[in-house]
Amino acid sequence: MACSDKYYIYHGLLLPSIAHSNESLKYMEKFQVQDNDIFAITYPKSGTTWMQEILPLILNGGDLTPVQTIPNWDRVPWLEETRAALVMDKIPAPRTMVSHMPYHLMPASFFSSKAKAIYVTRNPKDVVVSSFHFHQMASFLDDPGTFDEFVDKFLAGNVMFGKWTDHVKSWRNTDMGDRIMYITYEEMVQDLQGAVQRMSQFLGRELSAEALERVANHCCFKNMKTNPMSNYSLVPQDIMDSKKSSFLRKGTTGDWENHFSPELEAKFTSTIREDMKGTNIKLYWDEE
Repeated sequence: MACSDKYYIYHGLLLPSIAHSNESLKYMEKFQVQDNDIFAITYPKSGTTWMQEILPLILNGGDLTPVQTIPNWDRVPWLEETRAALVMDKIPAPRTMVSHMPYHLMPASFFSSKAKAIYVTRNPKDVVVSSFHFHQMASFLDDPGTFDEFVDKFLAGNVMFGKWTDHVKSWRNTDMGDRIMYITYEEMVQDLQGAVQRMSQFLGRELSAEALERVANHCCFKNMKTNPMSNYSLVPQDIMDSKKSSFLRKGTTGDWENHFSPELEAKFTSTIREDMKGTNIKLYWDEE
């Protein structure tokens, strides 16, 4: 563990210093996972805030109260961030939390528990676009430079939480069996109600048709974007400058087409495919 200016370096991964510390990472390492805990696992900019909205609603039968009254970082905290130690004991069971950690860096108790995890994957081209805009508005992250420069950093893993391909591979090669569910950001965009239903079944919390519709309606992007408990408008402008870019920006798929040149797209795709070679992991946005 070591520190740089804006980043905390943990097992070679860059973690923003604003939310990570030696103490928070030791807390994570020693965290006692309970059998009924629920984790949403994402690489950054892959639907984390969305999952923080969906999970509490599934677990309480569609009651909107928690997502309208509790900031998302307190209702479904990041396990590795400094806030976790302050709020985790206040979360009723089953506890829900999010993490950007690769599989092998989860706390030791996670592997021996019966806790469940939902892993959300997003097209890496849209991930890098979303991350680029986030870096522009977040003062606690490095200036991303030009889009082409940022793509090179992303492909090399010189961004927060390292290489996208390493993260995906770590969570696609687990021995968790039926304790893990895989879903894509794109599936959630295409059929949110169907995605919520799948998640609720996985968690053993069947929702009524009315509750299912209410959850899907509340968690659609345009409604989340106006929820101050979820849209990060509570964060001071000097930390996240919404004039440069809103935190919840578009919530769409395919925005990468507005940013990539044909040459950059070809380089990006070939690099990702090369990194994923030999894994037998097929992601449907990969055309090959």
